[in-house]
Amino acid sequence: MPNIKSAIKRVKTSEARNAANATAKSAMRTAVKKAEAAIVNNEANAQESFAAAASKLNKAAAKGLIHKNAAARKQSRLMKKLNSVNS
Repeated sequence: MPNIKSAIKRVKTSEARNAANATAKSAMRTAVKKAEAAIVNNEANAQESFAAAASKLNKAAAKGLIHKNAAARKQSRLMKKLNSVNS
C-alpha cells in the first residue's frame, strides 16, 4: 500500500474504475451472447436483442473498453447472422 496521499487515491480510483469496466464488459458480452442465441433459435425478439447488443457494443467502444473496429466487427457479424436467418 502506498504512503503518498495521491498514490493512495490513485489506487482507490483505479480499483473503482476496474470494477466498473469489468461490469460493463460483462454486460456487453452477455448481451452479445443473448443476441446470438436469439438469432440461432430464430426467436421473435431477435431484432430487439440485436439492438440491445449493438447498443452495449457502441457504449463499450465509446468508453474505450474495446476498440471501435472490434465493436463494428462484432455488430457486422451479428447483423450478418440475423439477415441470413431472416432471408
